[in-house]
Amino acid sequence: MPNLIQTIKKSFSKKEPLVPGLYTYHTDPGEADHHRLHLRIEEDGTGVLVVDASTILHLNQTAAEFAYHMINQTDDSEVVEKISHRYRVDKDQARQDFEDFRDQLRTLIDTPDLDPVTYLGMDRQEPYSGKLSAPYRLDCALTYRVMPGSRMEDAPVDRVDKELTKDEWLAILQKAYAAGIPHLLFTGGEPTLREDLPDLLQFAEDMGLVTGVLTNALKFADDAYRSTILDCGLDHIMMVFDPDDPREWETLEKILAEDLHTTVHLTLRKGIDLTPVIRKLAELGAHALSLSEADRDLTEELQALRDLAAVEQLELVWDMPVPYSSNNPVSLELENGEGQDAPEGAGKAWLYVEPDGDVLPAQGMYDQVLGNLLTDEWEEIWSAE
Repeated sequence: MPNLIQTIKKSFSKKEPLVPGLYTYHTDPGEADHHRLHLRIEEDGTGVLVVDASTILHLNQTAAEFAYHMINQTDDSEVVEKISHRYRVDKDQARQDFEDFRDQLRTLIDTPDLDPVTYLGMDRQEPYSGKLSAPYRLDCALTYRVMPGSRMEDAPVDRVDKELTKDEWLAILQKAYAAGIPHLLFTGGEPTLREDLPDLLQFAEDMGLVTGVLTNALKFADDAYRSTILDCGLDHIMMVFDPDDPREWETLEKILAEDLHTTVHLTLRKGIDLTPVIRKLAELGAHALSLSEADRDLTEELQALRDLAAVEQLELVWDMPVPYSSNNPVSLELENGEGQDAPEGAGKAWLYVEPDGDVLPAQGMYDQVLGNLLTDEWEEIWSAE
């Protein structure tokens, strides 16, 4: 829609954005085609739209306004009149742009295994470029316990002396929703060791939030457990993967057979060639890849794997924490070593909550506790970064 976009760019500063806040829409329960929309409008007029608690769309000011009118069920003729007057464009162009937006949204709704965070094709708003009223994501380390056989030194168990109860976590999730945070990642430790994980997922689903789990996924091999978790609304998973374990290949194939966006995390070590592993993951239908290095002198090898992932059309995920691991996947794109800058979105696009409720800008940034999400007010935590 070049005409409208060009007009906006010429006079963007003259357009007052919509009132910031959280706007929601649910279709009537009796309708066959049932959808839920949650729209967060920022101070600069950009927005974040959560569709059916499964997909997060980052919207520029124009797209956010279209979404706002859809949620408020504004009559089409009134939308055309408002947009035409607001941006001084022809009514036919305004009508066509609104219809294009609506068609794009419907296509995304009907697309299976969609990336949980994506962009509409309308002059994309760059991540982290504006002032945010709240992060886009909350990483919830439910526990620092790990599966039997895992190295306990991989989990920072000495940092916490308790785990929050289910009710305490529910209070935190409610606070996250009230702040307008649309995306929750449950991690650890091994989050599937928490028997209340299905309850937490269901609670988030009922509020309309997008959810993901970062796990070794061994419990997902059990059909009953996997079905329970999926029925609770899980939207995506990152599997910390050991390619030398046949059980994990079997589990991965079961997961990929589900309607679930799946990221596989691999750690590169000296003397290990992951090239055939990545090619096999692509053949099986994995959606995305997360990479980290066990040794800091493997940068060239890691770069080659990134290039291979691109050739195999595997999306590269760099901004999700790795459960019970000191190896950060952002090492591909950003350095996060001692004395280095934190990842670009840390403390802004996402926050990390430890098992006792303490909030960090990101995993591993243990010297920057911003407060406790259970006991402190959200505004105090958000302004502390």
